[in-house]
Amino acid sequence: MNEEALLTRMHDLPYLINVELLDYMEFLVLKHNPQKENIHPKAGCMKGTFVIGEDFNEELECIKEYMP
Repeated sequence: MNEEALLTRMHDLPYLINVELLDYMEFLVLKHNPQKENIHPKAGCMKGTFVIGEDFNEELECIKEYMP
């Protein structure tokens, strides 16, 4: 099937089928393109990124009047 025949056939399809076809084409591209693999983060990969201040457990000034 050549490109022109494919486009003609797509043009004749209802809109919702074209949307579904586009989703399926994107699925196929991801499936058959080994260069674009989904990389899942590993446990602990953010270690050292965040720093907790020394006063983290101290009472906040703005809520001291509400604390017993």
